[in-house]
Order: sequence, then structure tokens, then C-alpha cells
Amino acid sequence: MKESQYIWMDKEFVAWRDAKVHVLTHTLHYGNGVFEGTRAYQTPNGLAIFRLQDHTKRLLNSAKIAAIDVPYTQEELQNAQIELLCKNHFEGNVYLRPLIYLGYGAMGVYHKNSPVNVAIAAWEWGAYLGEEGLKKGIRVKTSSFVRNPVKSLFGKAKAVANYFNSQMAKYEAVSCGFEEALMLDDNGFVAEGSGECIFIVRNGELITPPNDNSLESITQATVIEIAKKMGITVCQRRISRDEIYISDECFFTGTAAEVTPIRELDFRVIGSGGRGEVTQRLQDAYFDVVMGKNSEFAHYLTYIS
Repeated sequence: MKESQYIWMDKEFVAWRDAKVHVLTHTLHYGNGVFEGTRAYQTPNGLAIFRLQDHTKRLLNSAKIAAIDVPYTQEELQNAQIELLCKNHFEGNVYLRPLIYLGYGAMGVYHKNSPVNVAIAAWEWGAYLGEEGLKKGIRVKTSSFVRNPVKSLFGKAKAVANYFNSQMAKYEAVSCGFEEALMLDDNGFVAEGSGECIFIVRNGELITPPNDNSLESITQATVIEIAKKMGITVCQRRISRDEIYISDECFFTGTAAEVTPIRELDFRVIGSGGRGEVTQRLQDAYFDVVMGKNSEFAHYLTYIS
């Protein structure tokens, strides 16, 4: 990880190496915390955060679902992210990680007696699944772990505890020689990757699963909006993994993953075995949007002065 100079912690800018918490921090033991992943891009008009308002709102929604009372407003958290980027003087593209966690002060499963703390980190970060992956696609394995079912955990919350499921799926996939995992839901239909939404292309139609038991993805919504403006037919419905095998194209989306082609699933080559035509069009269009090169989507960018 490329370290930056400061991390925002409860209204203070703390040196990166000094941003620490107590070993008895409640979230560390019991997993109740929520976070966001947001990107800022170096555009022709300077550094700009992509969909800052939407990501910050989802952060607060996650906290509400997790029954955490946040001591800051949405506007305060948005301003903190802007100030953090200004103070760190970044020269490349940036990833932001706001985290709401339960701090030191009480132990035991009941969480309401613990203080609520907020930290925001930011650092320069490139392609999550690799620059090569963006161009040529990645290899994916269907995980033996199913996506957390809605009758067990809250899928609409970007919660710390939810990602233990993702970690184990990713670990299994990488250990087997793949780059990423695909998780099914408890009914056997495709849910998502370990940290991404999935799309397939069949007969010119773009298809993605609904968010029945997964996070309401901001990047997924962006890609759907872009596709519709390009005249591509979009359908949100259940898909099975064997439908992915016989799809023409397939790709992951997410704040970290951006638009990453999938060239293979479970040793089955998808389409031509590389980045498909529709995928490349959407990928190019997506990067134009986040890089400030498409005026139709300029309202999604918050520029850092």
C-alpha cells in the first residue's frame, strides 16, 4: 500500500503512522462496523471524487442498518473527505476508505455502550484486479461459500462482518490459481463476486442480477445508466452460473474493480476468451465518465479545489 501523509480521525488530521486504535476496540472483536470505498480521479480539471454524495449516503444507510448512531452529518463527512484530499496533495488517482467503527470503552456483545468513531483514509491506488486484467480479463472460480443470505445478515449494509464471507471466497479462489471468486446465493443463483457486481452479455442484451441479497452497487447503477444512454438493452434478473458459461461476454463492476472483463469461469472460456466488444465500449465510456470527459455525467463529480 502506498502511504499518504494524513488520515482523518474524528475531526483531526493524524499522521498516517500514528492513526491507531486500542486493542479492545469493540469492532475489532465483534465485527460491527461499516465502511465505504470511493474513488477520486485526476481529470483534465483536477482531482474529482466520483459520486461522493451517493457513497456517503450509503455509508450512513449502512450505519443505520447496523444500529450505529453516527455523530456526524452527511455534509460533515463529505467535507472531511474533500479536506483530506486537499491536505494530502495527491498526484495520481485516489481510493478513499471512510470507516465508522465502535471504539474502546465497553466489551461484550451488546454494542450500544461503545463509543462511535469515524476515520477516513485515502491513498493512491491503481487497478484493483490489475492493469492486465482490465485489458485481457481475469479468471474466476465459483466459490464453495454462498453469499450471506438475507435471513442471516444484512446484505444492504457495507458492513465489516459481511466481508469475512468475501475473504474466504477470495482466499479459496486465489489458492486454486484464479484471480477472483464468484458467489452464488442460497438458492444457487449468481449473487456477486467477493467485492464486485457481475454483468453478462447475451445476444446484445446486458444482464445483471438484482440486489435481492447483495449491496446496492453504485458502480452497477452507473454502468446501467451508461448502457441505456448508449442504446444497449439492459435487464436485471436472476442468472445461473451455467448461463455465464454460455454468455457472449462477462465482466465485474465495482468502485475498486471499475469495469474488469472475465475471460474464464470454472475453466470455461467466456465468449472469445478476452475483453468483448460491448465490455470494451462500456469500459471506455465508464472511464470517460469518471475522468470528467463526458459532460452528461459531470454532476457526479466533486472537484477538489
